[in-house]
Amino acid sequence: MSTATARRTPALRPALLAAVPLALAVGCAAPGELRDHGAAAPVTPSAASIPLWPGQVTAPPPEPAAARTPEPAPQPVPEVTVTGQDVTTVDVRTLLTKDPGVSQDERRALEPCTGCEIRSPEYRDLTGDGRPELLVVVGLAGVDVLHVYTASGDRLLPVLRVQQLKRFGAETIGTDLWLYEPTTSWSRTSRLYRWDGARLVLADQKVQGTGPTTEPEPTPSVVERPVGTRPPAPGTSGGSGVSPVPLPAVPTVGRTAAPVPREPVPVRPPMPTGTPVARSETTP
Repeated sequence: MSTATARRTPALRPALLAAVPLALAVGCAAPGELRDHGAAAPVTPSAASIPLWPGQVTAPPPEPAAARTPEPAPQPVPEVTVTGQDVTTVDVRTLLTKDPGVSQDERRALEPCTGCEIRSPEYRDLTGDGRPELLVVVGLAGVDVLHVYTASGDRLLPVLRVQQLKRFGAETIGTDLWLYEPTTSWSRTSRLYRWDGARLVLADQKVQGTGPTTEPEPTPSVVERPVGTRPPAPGTSGGSGVSPVPLPAVPTVGRTAAPVPREPVPVRPPMPTGTPVARSETTP
C-alpha cells in the first residue's frame, strides 16, 4: 500500500461509519424487525352488485313471490268440549272421530289394521300461556301424522297438522316445537314450529348430516381348497373334474426352512457273530 493510500484510509472510516445507520434507516428491515408505517387507510367495500362474467348467458332471476293469502282462523272441533280448559281430559279416540281435519285413512287406525297405531298423547306448553297443548300422532303404513290442539275456552282448536316420514323424532325447547324427519340414510330434515298467535307455523328448516347407517356388512363366503392348488379359472367348474395345478415352490433365500418331522425308523439289533443259532426241533 502506498503512503498516499494509507493516509486517505483513516479519513474515510468516520464517513463510512456515519453512513451505516442512515443506510439501515432507509433500507430494508432486518429479519424479524417490525416497522411502523403509520395508520392504514380504511377500506370500505362497495355494496353495489357487480356481476362476474357479465357476457355469459345465465338463468333469469326468480320472480317475486306472490303475497300469501292469509289462512282462515282455526275452527273448533265440533261436539268436543274441554272441561276447565284442561286438554288432558279430552278423549283422543273421540277427538279423532270428530275432527274434520283427520283423514279417512287416519280414522282406520281407530280399528285394528296392519301398520296402524295411535301414540300415547303428549302435553306441552307451545303457546306460552302456561297451559299445555295436546299432541297426537296417528301412525299409518308409510307415514305418521302429527296433530296439535289448544284449548280456547271450553272448545278445542286444531293449530297444526303435519305429515312426517316413519321414525320421525320430536322435542320441545321452551315453547318451540322441533320435528326431525329421517330424509335419507345420511341426513335428516329439522323443522321448527312456533306460535304466531293463531296457530303453529313453520319458522325454520335445515338439513343436517347424520353419517352412514351402521348396518352389518355381508360376510363373503370362503371356499376351502386343497393346499397347493390354484383357484379354478373363470368359466370353469371348481368341482372334482378339474385337476389341481401344483403351485411353484416358494424360494427360501435368506431364510432357513423349518425341518420336517419324520417318523422314526425301527432299527433291528445286530446279530452276534460266532454264536450258533439255536433251533427248536419238534420230534414227530
